[in-house]
Amino acid sequence: MLNRLYTRTLALADHPRALWLLALVAFVESSVFPIPPDVLIIPMIIARPNRAWLIASVALVASVIGGMLGYAIGAFAYDQIGQPILATLGKADAMAEFSTKFNDFGFWAVLTAGITPFPYKVITIMSGWTGMPIGTFIATSILARGLRFFILAGLLWKYGAPIRDFIEKRLGLMSILFVILLFGGFYLVRYL
Repeated sequence: MLNRLYTRTLALADHPRALWLLALVAFVESSVFPIPPDVLIIPMIIARPNRAWLIASVALVASVIGGMLGYAIGAFAYDQIGQPILATLGKADAMAEFSTKFNDFGFWAVLTAGITPFPYKVITIMSGWTGMPIGTFIATSILARGLRFFILAGLLWKYGAPIRDFIEKRLGLMSILFVILLFGGFYLVRYL
């Protein structure tokens, strides 16, 4: 089922209203949808590299607004909507333990989930459920999703189709390495 959904989402990249579809996918991915907007971003930029920055901007804005919906689900409807979504993703059991520590590391949690392939919707819902300050959540979401989408757009704009295979095969690894480098940089700045 997930492969079929992935294939259908990929086919949307050729649609005449692909930017609107990208906005919709980025919006719902931040709160409930399992397929990341990268699935549309990659073929859209390869097809029209001159629109790379517009495509990344649409994904960023829609994703952050969708993240606010996820935050609202966590804050106002966790038991009815948020918990079943997280249970479907296999994350429900760890929620109680996770929530006690979440806000101590909230900035880093949102940043990490926003950049890496970790399901961003889990963090958006958890941010609302644990009562993370909304300003921190929004600012971190803009930073994280902006980094993710604009780095991807920049790579595709500069290197085109050959980078697509590299990104698709190694996106998880590259995201994790980026987060490690980011944490290392903050550590060095803080303690040196």
